[in-house]
Formats: sequence, structure tokens, C-alpha cells
Amino acid sequence: MADNQENNELDALISLLDEPDKEMFIQICDKIYSYGSTAIPMLENAWENSFDNMIQQRIENIIHHIQLDDLYAELHNWAHFGYIDLLKGFILVSRFQYPDLDEAKMIKQIGRIIQDIWLELNQNLTALEKIKVINHILFDIYKFKGNKVNINAPENFYINNILDSKKGNSTSLGIIYSVMAQGLKIPVFGIDLPKHFILAYMDSMTEGSERVVNKNKVLFYINPFNKGALFTRNEIELYIKKMLLSPKESCFLPCDNIDVIRRMIVELIDCYEKAGNKVKMEELNILIKALDL
Repeated sequence: MADNQENNELDALISLLDEPDKEMFIQICDKIYSYGSTAIPMLENAWENSFDNMIQQRIENIIHHIQLDDLYAELHNWAHFGYIDLLKGFILVSRFQYPDLDEAKMIKQIGRIIQDIWLELNQNLTALEKIKVINHILFDIYKFKGNKVNINAPENFYINNILDSKKGNSTSLGIIYSVMAQGLKIPVFGIDLPKHFILAYMDSMTEGSERVVNKNKVLFYINPFNKGALFTRNEIELYIKKMLLSPKESCFLPCDNIDVIRRMIVELIDCYEKAGNKVKMEELNILIKALDL
């Protein structure tokens, strides 16, 4: 009975979306917002049955607002309780652009690649040999590669686009690479190197996951943007000098998953800024605050 009453109230509110008075319209929207995502099916139904462009636009804006609020809450919850799951954080960022993203489908696709890597592994392989297997499956079999032609495209940050096109930037490819490795208990973790996201192969999973790390625990580094090429601390030091950056230990050691997702959102904001999309920039500047602890 209560559900029917709520539906009737929501239906009545939606019927008032042609309200011409601005203040009244804001009050109506606020009441619809209070229903949260449960209002979306009825809003979508109203959109389909309306022939008024203004009302359709208003409905689209309301749905978008509700979805952003839900995404903020989920990202905040992830940062506080679920940040160990890097893939989940990646999917949440992707839902900024694709709110109806099929999460189960993304997990299944990632799982299929992990299984293909697992089939090629055995307990006798060295760290270098394990990375050689991952590189072969990711870059030779599945044909993942860095998008060097359109490097500033926002599409490079959304997991569904990357899995479809097999192209990404250093951050998105690095996240996929580390998710695959960690899924196989291989200790590969992200490093927040300025302007270029890289990975570190640690001495053990504990050294990476608990972040109780020191430079002696890094066996070697991986460049996911360059087909998983391996390099040493010396190359990072040369890069830092070339880029005129201040050398910090954070350039050499793993960061936590929250910092990885924060970096991704910051880079996404930069992409939209280059594209002149101020609306997306403002929304992401709000969304990133969900990661604050």
C-alpha cells in the first residue's frame, strides 16, 4: 500500500515538470531527488510518453543528477570500505560517463583474460617469466596497446571502451594490468609517477597490499603503455631529471588504490578541460571529493 502511495506521489510530481515558475520547479525537483534511483524508471517512462522537448530535457537533467548522487555515494563507500578492489573503483569511474554500464559483463571480460593468463602460468616460473606470460596474453594475444594517436581522449579512461577498442592510456592500461596480476596473486602495483603511470613488481603480495614498502622490495618496474617493457630505478631517475621533476620516494614505491583512482579522475578532468567541457569538469571536481577520507 505504501509503495502505491509513493508511486502516486511521484507520478504527481513528474506531471508538474512543465512548471514555468523557476522556484516552484526547483522545489518539485528537490522532492523528486528525495526518491533517489527508485524514481528513474518512472522518469524514463514519462520521457518516452512526452512529446515536449523542454520536459524531456528536464527529465534527462533530473535523471543525470540522481545518477551522479548515487555514484558519489558509491565511490565514497568504496573509498572507505572497498578500496582493496581496484577493478570496482575503475568501474565506478567509468559509470560517470556510462551510468548503465554492465558491471557483470566487465568483470566477466576481465576474468576471461585472467583465466587465459593463468593457463600459461606454473609455480616454477620466475617473476620475469610471469611478466613475460602476462605481456604475451595482453599485448600479443588480446592486442592491448597505448592510444598514442588520441592520447587526450576521455574514452581512454572508461573500462568498457578500453575492453572494446583494446586501446588506453598509461593509467587505464596500468590499472587493467595490475588488476590482472593481482587476480593471479602476482604482486604488481601502481606507482603514481607524474605524467606517466607505471607499475612495480614487488617482492611479495604483502609488500604491495599493505603498503609497508621500501625500495629494496621492488624487483623491477613495468611500463604498461609500452607493451609491458621492463626497466629499473635508474630509468625513473633519468625520467625525473628529464622532466625537471622533484625526486620523491612516491615516484618509486606503490601507492594505494584510492590514489590510483584519484589520479585517474584528475587526468580525466584535464582531458575535459582540454576539450573545453566545463560541465564535465565541474561534475568530476565534485565527484573526486568522494575519495576524501
